[in-house]
Amino acid sequence: MDWYLAVLKNYVGFGGRARRKEYWMYVLVNLAVYVVLAIVGYLLDTSLLTALYGLAVLLPTLAVAVRRLHDTGRSGWWLLIGLVPFVGAVVLIVFAVLEGQPGDNEYGSNPKLTPATA
Repeated sequence: MDWYLAVLKNYVGFGGRARRKEYWMYVLVNLAVYVVLAIVGYLLDTSLLTALYGLAVLLPTLAVAVRRLHDTGRSGWWLLIGLVPFVGAVVLIVFAVLEGQPGDNEYGSNPKLTPATA
């Protein structure tokens, strides 16, 4: 949960790098919250809860995805490949799974070598 909250606190931080752990823990908690809200919305016969939650986490999700791409040495503009049906999503998943670049890169220092914020 700390990783999720750390991403939310840095909701417009598109600069820097995000470790795989930070990214995937955020995705996992985000998915769990979305599923719970979807179930509650279904029981209440409304989709307003999931729509509001989706809007609330849009910027943090984009920011952590860009920082994850930065960790692999890629520009945040690579997110646009997700617009290509199926292939784009697969490419982004592969990029998110890859190990980050060791040492410093043009986007900042290696987050594994700095103390954890969460």
